[in-house]
Amino acid sequence: MNHIPPESSTADLEQLAAQRPDDAHVLVRLANAYWLEGRGPQLVNEIAIRAKTIDPTNRGAWHLWALAEPTPRDRVARWLQVTEQFPEDDLARAALADNAASLAGAEHDVAALDLAIKMYEQLLSTAQHPDQRVALEQAVTTLKGWRL
Repeated sequence: MNHIPPESSTADLEQLAAQRPDDAHVLVRLANAYWLEGRGPQLVNEIAIRAKTIDPTNRGAWHLWALAEPTPRDRVARWLQVTEQFPEDDLARAALADNAASLAGAEHDVAALDLAIKMYEQLLSTAQHPDQRVALEQAVTTLKGWRL
């Protein structure tokens, strides 16, 4: 795989993707550029699916795939799949917890609330930084106080 300069423009990435359509890393970089430009979840989703099909071990592809899901309940389901695919991925666990908490609040979903608490507690069990621990403890305490 050829190196991709970090300062590559979206046009550069589009050209690379045309030249290397089976390079998951290039596709992930392109999907990320599109996401940051606000090109919409459908396009990002399509590219992320291609990238994770090419390389099922590419966490960036999985993250963009989950992020691009517009429906909150389905987005939670996708983040859950990411955490199952990458059990040590704290960023995915945090995204799952955040999305599950949002879903619980918006739809008064007790199962989503339980999932959010479980994920925050898992993150807390391995958190090293004191500020991170405080934030996670507060999140767990707050969510355990919710009455849906």
